[in-house]
Order: sequence, then C-alpha cells, then structure tokens
Amino acid sequence: MPSADVRLDHVTKRFGDFTAVDDLTLAIADGEFFSLLGPSGCGKTTTLRMIGGFEDVTSGTIHVGDVDITELPPFKRETNTVFQNYALFPHLNVFENIAFGLRRRKVPTSAIRQQVAEMLELVELPGYESRKPSQLSGGQQQRIALARALVNHPRVLLLDEPLGALDLKLRKQMQVELKRIQGEVGITFVFVTHDQEEAMTMSNRIAVMRHGKIEQLGSPEELYERPTTEFVAGFLGVSNLLDAEVLGKGERFADLRLVDGTVVRAPSSSLNGASRVRIGIRPEKLRVLAAGDGASSASSDANALEGTVLDASYIGVSTQYLIETGDGNKMVVYAQNLETSGASEVHPDGERVQLTWHPQHTFVIPAAAATDPTSTEGETDE
Repeated sequence: MPSADVRLDHVTKRFGDFTAVDDLTLAIADGEFFSLLGPSGCGKTTTLRMIGGFEDVTSGTIHVGDVDITELPPFKRETNTVFQNYALFPHLNVFENIAFGLRRRKVPTSAIRQQVAEMLELVELPGYESRKPSQLSGGQQQRIALARALVNHPRVLLLDEPLGALDLKLRKQMQVELKRIQGEVGITFVFVTHDQEEAMTMSNRIAVMRHGKIEQLGSPEELYERPTTEFVAGFLGVSNLLDAEVLGKGERFADLRLVDGTVVRAPSSSLNGASRVRIGIRPEKLRVLAAGDGASSASSDANALEGTVLDASYIGVSTQYLIETGDGNKMVVYAQNLETSGASEVHPDGERVQLTWHPQHTFVIPAAAATDPTSTEGETDE
C-alpha cells in the first residue's frame, strides 16, 4: 500500500461521559478514496471533524503526511471539507465562491481566473461563473462546493455526507462524478456516509464503524463477500445467517451441520477454530429449485437446503423470495429474471423448494447474540 497520507494513532474523543471515538488507529493511503461507513452515532463524522480540526482530540495524535496536525487550527491544515449543506456564500456568484480561498491567499488575479476556469471544467460547469447559488440545482451546488474546496489544492479532501441532500437519481449520478473527479485530481478523499451503496460504489477501502470503533476494514468486495462480524454482514446488504456446528475441516472446505441436521460446506480458511459458528449466504448467491428437481438440477458439490416458499415478489431485475427452512429460519433469495424467464418459472407461495449454493459463497462469522446494524441505542453523536 502507498505511504500513509492520513494517520490516526489511538485517537479518542469524549463528550462528557460519552465516548464518541474510542482509541481509533487508522492509516489512509496517499491518493486513496477512503470511506468511513456506519449508522448514526457510530463516530464517523466526529472522526472526520477531528481530521479537519473542527473537533479537538481528547487523546491520541493525527498526522497528515509527516506533520502532526493534532493541535493545528483548521486553516493551517492541508485539508479542505465539503459539507452536506454545501455552505456556499449566497451573496457571491459561482466565480467568487470558487475564488474565495484564492483571494484570501492573495493569489494574483490572472492566476485566479485560470484556476477557477480549470475547476469549472473539472466539475463540468463551464459558463456558470456569473450565476448565484440560488440559481443552481442541488447537484450543481454540490459540484461548485467541490470546486471551491479543490481549487486550494488540499492534500486531503474531507467529504461529510455531501450527497445526502440529493434525490436518489442525482445521488447515483454524483457517485460516478465524484469517483471520476477523484481519479483526475489524484488526491486523498476521506468520505463519510451511512449509505453502504455510496461507499461501495466509490471507495478503494471502507472502514465500517460501530460504537466509536472500526468493526471491519477492507475493500468493498472483502467486506461484502467475507464479513467478519454479524453487524458488518447485516449492514452491508442482506445476509441469510444460520447457526452451525463444525464437524470437520478439510484442506479446502469444512463440513458444518445446521440446526435441522443438514450438512453443508464452507471454506476452511474462514474458520477460526470455534466449534460453533454462524454461516452466511447472500440472497443473490442462492438458487431456487422445485424440491423434486433439486437432485437432478443442482451441482453435485453444491450445498442444498429444503424449504417452503412464503412469498414471491416480482421486483423487476429479479424475483424476491422469502423461504422458510425446516428449523424455522426465513431465507431471502434474489432470483435474477433472465430474458427467457416467464411467469411459469416463478415458484408460488406454499411450494416446497430446494435452495442450493456453491460452498465458496458461504462466509463464516462467530456465533454471537443477534445485533441490529441500524441500532443507535445509547449513541448521541456521529
């Protein structure tokens, strides 16, 4: 991994008796698009504000490059921040909003004109110089706020849920735009969001936070395909979780027995020596077969589990099934609607079916009490 551009060493932030960030150690690489992801109250925004200098650190240190910035005021840090509400100056036009930081630094007028023009090209809004913020759409205001932050050439750009005020369609468009802009300017982006799709769409790495700590850190693929805790498995998409007992461990796969006696397999590398675990399967990894067709249609090395269809809902690209297994677990399945699919292939409510999936698509997490990934009980600060 490239050298660390941002480094937090044992950083803690307390508000009275409440600990918002708890002994956090983190290194963000130079040029990385890094996301802090989690529910309200997990400490992600407080972490970002400490990096930007808007919150004091209770203990620990923060470095940008080789510089200890823990005690520096915001204007002396090589960081700029884009806020959710954009914070544009309503009385200034687009040109002056972008030029504001340059004028404070007494940059020559000719250089200001050139740099503002370059930023407007970057955010694909040339010709908007004379407009006021009130004459811009939400997406355009977001781009101008981004241009105003980037024109100062910060070493690190901090983004505090900048897409939160946009509608769904525009938010998806801006996800692509942010990733493009970050790739073009090549600086480190630290992005805060509670939206897992946003984080997974744009990020090189994601830190999933909970109760002021990092629950798991990794690439989007790693977090989704191989979550290490029940919280992460539930927060990043839908997971079907089943209790299991480890029977034996082979070189590649381990045998596990479910509560109803069904034996399935999971990658041996995912086991940590525990005899009782929980296995997880993502809904799109499961295939639904009529019970009588299962033996002949499923691959001989596939895991298989019997169940009954409780509900089948057509949702466009897929049909969503809710299936109850023999031990009472309810499994969610997303069956892709292929071009050749017809209504006759949909399994009706009450039908006995077989769920099959490849052993390598099984992930394993420690057996633990259920946790609600959206819970914010006892938390008062982000």
